Amino acid sequence: MNDKEKKEITVQDKKEVQTKSEPTIPGKVYLPNTDIVETDKELLVYMDMPGVSKEKIRVKIEKNVLAIDGEIDSSPYSNLKPLYTEYNIGHFSRSFELSNEIDQNGINATMTDGVLLLTLPKAPDKQPKMISVN
Repeated sequence: MNDKEKKEITVQDKKEVQTKSEPTIPGKVYLPNTDIVETDKELLVYMDMPGVSKEKIRVKIEKNVLAIDGEIDSSPYSNLKPLYTEYNIGHFSRSFELSNEIDQNGINATMTDGVLLLTLPKAPDKQPKMISVN
């Protein structure tokens, strides 16, 4: 795989999201841990978003940028006074620049047990083709 193929998706690399605009939701916004797996026909993007319900996830595409936002319901934590914590509670946001090899109309999203799965199918003309031998 050459460098051009490796740049199918450009990923932000900071843990806490730094944006040019201010979020309109209260609290911190974090970059979710993400794994990307490539198959012959698609890219599978797994994003950890603990505490986010599927109703509070927004996935949108604008100008070849796939943007994902997950808003956590912080009300269960509002009256807690933790003695010790190892992680912070917050919202999630991440964006990816899509190449022309992705079929943007075929993107699918599912949420299971705090993990968002985005299926990004490759455009049909970019998938491997089998040539029959006569």
